Amino acid sequence: QVQLIESGGGLVQAGGSLRLSCAASGRTFSTATMGWFRQAPGKEREFVAAITWSGGTTYYADSVKGRFTISRDNAKNTVYLQMNSLKPEDTAAYFCASAWKGEWPTIATMRGYDYRGLGTQVTVSS
Repeated sequence: QVQLIESGGGLVQAGGSLRLSCAASGRTFSTATMGWFRQAPGKEREFVAAITWSGGTTYYADSVKGRFTISRDNAKNTVYLQMNSLKPEDTAAYFCASAWKGEWPTIATMRGYDYRGLGTQVTVSS
């Protein structure tokens, strides 16, 4: 059983920053591709970013490229999402997901993942 627990969400003004964390347990984290997704009320779930097991390759949605950075610390079984220059349209519930066999572009959708967390809310005020 894999458990993913997100933290770091909150309320921030437009232009501000937040760093989300996702702590993993239950399976070898260091071999998993990790992804971040978000979903706002009334909208479809959206891919945000993904990072391969070594951290050597990262992927981003066009909407966050240049503002968000995904990283990981395999010694801490944690993946991060640094979010800068936040905009009101970034408001959503953010959750992380883990994949042991996923590859691009499948990992841009939830079909590429085996487990997901419950999420953390990010609210950006204008």
